[in-house]
Amino acid sequence: MIFRQLYDQESSTYTYLIAVRDGGEALLIDPVLERVPQYLKLLQELDVKLLLAVDTHVHADHVTGLGALRTETGCTTVMGEQSHADCVSLKVTEGEQLRVDGVRLEVMYTPGHTDDSYSLLLPDRVFTGDTLLIRGTGRTDFQNGDPAAQYDSLFNKLLKLPEDTLVYPAHDYNGMTVSTIGEERRHNPRLQVSSQAEYVELMNALEFASPKLMDIAVPANLACGNKVIPGGVR
Repeated sequence: MIFRQLYDQESSTYTYLIAVRDGGEALLIDPVLERVPQYLKLLQELDVKLLLAVDTHVHADHVTGLGALRTETGCTTVMGEQSHADCVSLKVTEGEQLRVDGVRLEVMYTPGHTDDSYSLLLPDRVFTGDTLLIRGTGRTDFQNGDPAAQYDSLFNKLLKLPEDTLVYPAHDYNGMTVSTIGEERRHNPRLQVSSQAEYVELMNALEFASPKLMDIAVPANLACGNKVIPGGVR
């Protein structure tokens, strides 16, 4: 399997490229608009055709590359069925599969950070978006976030995966690239709670500044990054 973890330093975003073979089909998870030229070059170098571009949720800290990738490659753009993005070609729901050649990713609905948050599961790894981060969890204080729903997504879905399942999040702010379910279960401070009520209390007590691009990124991402918006971002 071809697997690449790509990084956008400005937004601390990880984008993931998955393909089976040279000359085959590929999938991108959580692409960033400014990095689209890099993705296109890599696709060409690896001799793979982009079939699917997926966002795990509507991001608030960067503008998505979904629209630009669809324009450049003709790929299918994918998000969860709860998403209000108006240019998504395919909306998926819990239990469905995304298929690229011989790769099959199981779709998991993992709300809490936002109400349209999804994770994508391969046999040995899970792409958790902003639901489960390395030594953290996604904030729940905007975009219909819900700490109770996030607790359920974490403890009744993601943390029930095998302990050696690799965890690849959409962001990291501390230089970490990958973890495992077992590692997070043992060492993630936000997961050391005894009940849903305790987790809700913990998350509600956190104080965050708004993402600096939130007023730009959210409306742009509802248009898959295609529309001109204040600040000149497309």
